[in-house]
Amino acid sequence: MNTKEQILAEGCGRGDNAARRELYDRYAGLLLGVCLRYTGERASAEDVLHDAFLKIFGSIARFRYRGEGSLRAWMERIAVNTALERLRRERRLGEVRLDGERGLPPVEEPSAEETARIPEEVLMRFVNELPDGYRTVFNLYCIEEYSHREIAEMLGINEKSSSSQLFRARMMLSRKIRAWLDKQGL
Repeated sequence: MNTKEQILAEGCGRGDNAARRELYDRYAGLLLGVCLRYTGERASAEDVLHDAFLKIFGSIARFRYRGEGSLRAWMERIAVNTALERLRRERRLGEVRLDGERGLPPVEEPSAEETARIPEEVLMRFVNELPDGYRTVFNLYCIEEYSHREIAEMLGINEKSSSSQLFRARMMLSRKIRAWLDKQGL
């Protein structure tokens, strides 16, 4: 029995424009969110989304359905890789501003309970405010669940750089979260 996802992928693979339109309508919002996590700005995210869909439609005939959710996962990976390509091309991954972070004592990471008190859009704003390299490593490690070795290979950096950027990203986020919680009196 074919699922809707499988039928949609097969239709796109045959060049069916109605299937392509449905695929775009169904997944564009989700993939825009993925692109935004990496670029940090809407205009760049929209450009990356466009490029990602060109790649998706150009290679969907080679996609192999592996069960429910496999099409979505495949497209998310293409969106992430397209965003990383753009960041590398613009040489934004190596630009890491310390913004006064150097010399500041480490901050205790907020608990899951404390973080749950913060609206999702506020948390996403905090992540988007991270320097490009920090944000990229944070997303790849915490959201996409890549190892530091995999991140290092993807970004052309060493594992220690990946680990260091993740640590700094977490410290910056912890400071922002603590300040927000204090401001709200929580």
